[in-house]
Amino acid sequence: MIVLAPAWSPTTSLLLLLLLSPGLRGSPDCSFSHSPISSTFKVTIRKLSDYLLQDYPVTVASNLQDDELCGPFWRLVLAQRWMGRLKAVAGSQMQSLLEAVNTEIHFVTLCAFQPLPSCLRFVQTNISHLLQDTSEQLAALKPWITRRNFSGCLELQCQPDSSTPLPPRSPRALGATALPAPQAPLLLLLLLLPVALLLMSAAWCLHWRRRRWRTPYPREQAYASRLRDVLPLWLVEH
Repeated sequence: MIVLAPAWSPTTSLLLLLLLSPGLRGSPDCSFSHSPISSTFKVTIRKLSDYLLQDYPVTVASNLQDDELCGPFWRLVLAQRWMGRLKAVAGSQMQSLLEAVNTEIHFVTLCAFQPLPSCLRFVQTNISHLLQDTSEQLAALKPWITRRNFSGCLELQCQPDSSTPLPPRSPRALGATALPAPQAPLLLLLLLLPVALLLMSAAWCLHWRRRRWRTPYPREQAYASRLRDVLPLWLVEH
């Protein structure tokens, strides 16, 4: 029996090589032996920034974990996603400028990043701020891109809830904000104040009654005066 071996064409070999390439399938170690950041990325980003409307609205994450190694990498991941969105709605000339910037940061897609966490919060900003931040992150990452392993950066991390900056509130929202709970000493004072007032009132009434009992009426005073006149002093006192 003759078994026919599959025919290997050059195209099949190329596809297999691409699938087996660790960089293209998402390298689990996320390291770079050669720097993927060009020396002209600032010029490329400036060209796009000059062409775009500076107030074009985009969003950026407001609560990414402040990590010295992974922070710049994470921000480039989010910026690269915006480049892909803008390319889908841009004209031909704009697409070429967006593609040039996307080429500068496309290396972040070579690592197998996890899906974005649900804890991320996004705030609106201008495209000029996003491009400026992208340039700064590339500049911060360039000296370390071939010296560090980014395998610990494959999952974006959020700041703890307690340190997450809250968005500014409108005057209406401020008016509806609940008052903070009173502190323990103040609450105790408010609870004891009615009791103290009640005790002071009772003490004053008791003092007034004793004084009234001790003070004789005018008739009693006259009667006592007459007794002193007709009776011996020692008898009146007793």
